[in-house]
Amino acid sequence: MLSSASVEIHPSQFPERVRAELLESLRSRGINHKFHYDSVKQTMQWLALHQAYAPSRTDAECSAMYARSFDDVARRISASKVHLIGLGCGGGQKDSRLIGRLQATQREVYYTPLDVSTAMVLVARNAALQVMPQTHCFPFVCDLALIEDLSEHLDHSSGGLGMSQGIARLFTFFGMIPNFEPQAILPRLAELVTPQDYLLFSANLAPGQDYAAGVHRVLPLYDNALTREWLMTFLLDLGVDRADGEIRFKVEDTGELKRITAFFEFTRAREIRVDQERFVFSTGESIRLFFSYRHTPGLVRSFLQKHGLEVRAQWIAQSGEEGVFLVERHL
Repeated sequence: MLSSASVEIHPSQFPERVRAELLESLRSRGINHKFHYDSVKQTMQWLALHQAYAPSRTDAECSAMYARSFDDVARRISASKVHLIGLGCGGGQKDSRLIGRLQATQREVYYTPLDVSTAMVLVARNAALQVMPQTHCFPFVCDLALIEDLSEHLDHSSGGLGMSQGIARLFTFFGMIPNFEPQAILPRLAELVTPQDYLLFSANLAPGQDYAAGVHRVLPLYDNALTREWLMTFLLDLGVDRADGEIRFKVEDTGELKRITAFFEFTRAREIRVDQERFVFSTGESIRLFFSYRHTPGLVRSFLQKHGLEVRAQWIAQSGEEGVFLVERHL
């Protein structure tokens, strides 16, 4: 039987801030990804999509790659107590596996599942409680792109756990980097991760030697019915009709990186109202719903290094579609 949960919610996810972000998304015609995880329905849709298409769920060798990375980091940490902080925890499946591996090496583990979605944080919490006591789990809802005081929060939350001596901090950042502009999120990671911390960082990769061809090769992981329905839910909740247009996917070149982007193209005019705000989309106009950057191991190393983050070890799936990187801050 599931227990009741106490979840801390940071002001970056208070209603007035969320509303302002929504209005800005509609004005700019580029939707903040947070709005695709806003409701319980969207969370369940994303979890089903992840189960069906994520290599870590569909490819046994990719799952084994994560297990190897978990074994390695468990060997590297010498402290008897570990605070695992899941940045963008999602459903928490990988974090829970990592918790179990740390516990198998006789470590006491504390867990902060952190996400922009309250529903997702609760799913991750419930997954963690299968392997750890409730007293060691501290759910936290915030927007990583907006929060300015996360380090302070981690230091003083959970009864001052972060201020305790002898507790190693291990951050996970699984599946998050594709949906952020690198220049926006990497400085935040660099500020957060101290030279005493560990960071397990995963990236969606373009398989093969030809970067452009590799990005096109993975397009079906995005251009499918489950992804379309998940993305469409946001528009339907705003009053857009399915017959107003269609979702199209394309590969964009942004300079050093390529990304897969989904747009909704209007085939007839539609007005969207949010309280007193009015947004008119004309026939032929489009709104960007989603993007996912694809990297190579070399690009991951290069981008992290620019922000003082050094890759100490890496594990690449045989398919070449996903990689995990153990990262530490330069002294």
